[in-house]
Amino acid sequence: MTADIPLSDRLDDDDYPAYTMGRAAEMLGTTPAFLRALGEARLITPLRSEGGHRRYSRYQLRIAARARELVDRGTPIEAACRIVILEDQLEEAQRINAEYRRRAGQETPDRSAPGSS
Repeated sequence: MTADIPLSDRLDDDDYPAYTMGRAAEMLGTTPAFLRALGEARLITPLRSEGGHRRYSRYQLRIAARARELVDRGTPIEAACRIVILEDQLEEAQRINAEYRRRAGQETPDRSAPGSS
């Protein structure tokens, strides 16, 4: 499936599982055990290679980095995962709300236009 997608497109894809567990842990300055704990808490679900090895995307690494920041400040990992999930849900809700407002603004007639009394 991914073989049909050009390599340059896959490298630009935030969801493409490009990083091994070891490389992801190195990039985050953490351990593979931390990444496994995030998976157990269901914050991130790495994809598996054909050989069964975990692979992480850039998007997942950003989420893991945010969780690590919270854990480094003393937040228990379960709480950090919940906070990150809620932050992500809030961001998505705000994006949807902004889209609804934008659409509502487009549907509202311009009262200053000639003939729109």
